[in-house]
Amino acid sequence: MALSAFTAPGRFWRGNLHTHSDRSDGVLPPQEVCRRYQAEGYDFIALTDHFIGAYGYPITDTTPFRGNSFTTIPGAELHSGAMANGELWHILAVGLPEDFTAPDAPGFHPVAGQESGPEIAARARAAGAFVVIAHPQWSGLTLADARSIDAAHAVEIYNHGCATGCDRADGAHTADLLLSAGRRLSLIATDDAHFSEPDHFGGWVMVKAEANEPELLLDALKRGDFYSSQGPELRGVTLERDAVRVECSAVSTVIVQGHGSAATAQHGASMTGAELPLERLRNSPWLRVTVIDRAGKRAWSNPIWR
Repeated sequence: MALSAFTAPGRFWRGNLHTHSDRSDGVLPPQEVCRRYQAEGYDFIALTDHFIGAYGYPITDTTPFRGNSFTTIPGAELHSGAMANGELWHILAVGLPEDFTAPDAPGFHPVAGQESGPEIAARARAAGAFVVIAHPQWSGLTLADARSIDAAHAVEIYNHGCATGCDRADGAHTADLLLSAGRRLSLIATDDAHFSEPDHFGGWVMVKAEANEPELLLDALKRGDFYSSQGPELRGVTLERDAVRVECSAVSTVIVQGHGSAATAQHGASMTGAELPLERLRNSPWLRVTVIDRAGKRAWSNPIWR
């Protein structure tokens, strides 16, 4: 059984799903944000400005910046209600329609009577968005917080802005606990770029679709037809009877992770393939793959369910 990202028709398109402009707290205007991503070889981005009253609840229009080799998906970073630590929820919504009803979220602090994070996430998914639990480590998410977002399609496994700004980039712990609770989630790497620090071009998704068109990309995201990367390429992940077979660009480590402490790894020089036995993961209902190159850059597969 091969992950669908490697068997679906089409080709891979590189994109960033978490980006900010001067329509909210980013530094650059939307046109320049799009220009820079296109210049760096990206095929698409989602500009996801903060959807709060202080910025006029923006769902930034990026359609004028699309072209023959570059496209955009509308979106926003939603905020409403308090997490367990008392801070405001951050929920990524890619593919959010422009007529999405704004919450009562005047700023970056919870206010009485707001709809909850789970409620606004459910509204976004019902409106057609790809919904993501953003930067769980940065947010200080508890497991109960994460479990409450029933509408989530994915978790940010890596957030480059949180890496450069505060060394809290990781979402793997939250994602793995949710997977072990039976939640069928995918994993995305993002920039969360504001261009106020070196928070850009560090984490992305590679989405398999037949064309670089917003609707096809969004459908592929919802199906899980993608992988995430900081640099290495995944070229195939196949579950066999007693092993996982991985094909990739040159890496020094290939890891298969599963429930609890279950994991196995293979190390070498310039490996472009590996076959890892499943003896240590025989009781895990899910598996995922991480590859690491000699520079320490990673790529992550979406989970395989058994």
